[in-house]
Amino acid sequence: MNPTLLIVLIVAALAIVGGVTTALVVRSRRQRALTAAPPRPGIDYAPGVGDDDSVPRDAERRTIEDAGLTGTALLDRPADTVELVEEPGVVLEVPLPSAGRWTRLKARLARSNSALGKALLQLLTSDNLDEAAWEEIEDTLLLSDLGVAPSQELVERLRTRVRVEGTADPVQVRAMLREELLASVDPALDRTVITRRDDGPAVLMVVGVNGTGKTTTTGKIARLLVADGRTVVLGAADTFRAAASQQLQTWGDRVGAVVVRGDEGADPAAVAFDAVRDATTDGADAVIIDTAGRLHTKVGLMDELGKVKRVIGKQAPVSEVLLVLDATTGQNGLVQARVFSEVVDVTGIVLTKLDGTAKGGIVVAVQRELGVPVKLVGLGEGPDDLAPFEPEAFVDALLD
Repeated sequence: MNPTLLIVLIVAALAIVGGVTTALVVRSRRQRALTAAPPRPGIDYAPGVGDDDSVPRDAERRTIEDAGLTGTALLDRPADTVELVEEPGVVLEVPLPSAGRWTRLKARLARSNSALGKALLQLLTSDNLDEAAWEEIEDTLLLSDLGVAPSQELVERLRTRVRVEGTADPVQVRAMLREELLASVDPALDRTVITRRDDGPAVLMVVGVNGTGKTTTTGKIARLLVADGRTVVLGAADTFRAAASQQLQTWGDRVGAVVVRGDEGADPAAVAFDAVRDATTDGADAVIIDTAGRLHTKVGLMDELGKVKRVIGKQAPVSEVLLVLDATTGQNGLVQARVFSEVVDVTGIVLTKLDGTAKGGIVVAVQRELGVPVKLVGLGEGPDDLAPFEPEAFVDALLD
């Protein structure tokens, strides 16, 4: 064969092989780029807002890789407020202390509820405060979910004071309205959350209907307790929702709280029992039991909740039964609250999404309905946006 022709054939063959190889490499790279990396358990999973797998409405996610740290932090607050502590293989966050949380969060409440205070002040300082005006004041209170009886009583007290003191000065009227609203909220109620006992761990049960955010609230309560120096064990007694225990595990991992879990579909009472037993053995200050959401109309499920409490009592007395209510549900939440209180003797209310409603009167209504105080309120989607309820700050936020 002609040597020149042979060289041409060899060069052509090499060109074809090189082209095919290049095409295969490019294709392989494209496939890798389009294939998502598998999730890393406990790291890429973000706790949801409600009792589901959704991510927080306004939260951002940031991966921390500086100084060899890996993990995911949920941020809806300035980055300089997120404190991280290095542990082998994890990133622990240092939650914001409970003291001072209201100062940081009350502006959110004021933005959503200020319309109520402004409407009342405008009506009370009008030149013609006749019967129609007083009815409008009562209607305004009713629309804020204060409830019929509390609204009527508040209006009657205000009418008496205005008639006796005979003033329309905005400053004095605001002072009167503040005093009467504060009396309705009842600052004398004991809003202390029991988080430590001398003879064993304080046991906190978190209960409520589906979708109120019990698991998220349980995680936020854990952060609140850890921020105040408590050691915490979490009991994942919601064994019917597949993601619940994993969600709670993520909350616990972020602050170093131990989480006791069972198999999916396991007996919730058994998981709760084990959590309290482990907390007692470990000398923890508190154990928080996350229970499954249940409709208040389902008798069997409500009876099961009573069973969980009774079984826990074989290990240690239940210190708190915290009922989680969605503030945006308004008066419907009162029906739920009544049934739960009858079954498990609710000791305190946790109102979530209070910043997302202009119906702040639900605080008064639910306390009056149950005879138990609102102890904690959710004022945002951030992990540290749960705060102890402060009556005076709450009323001031309504009137700002």
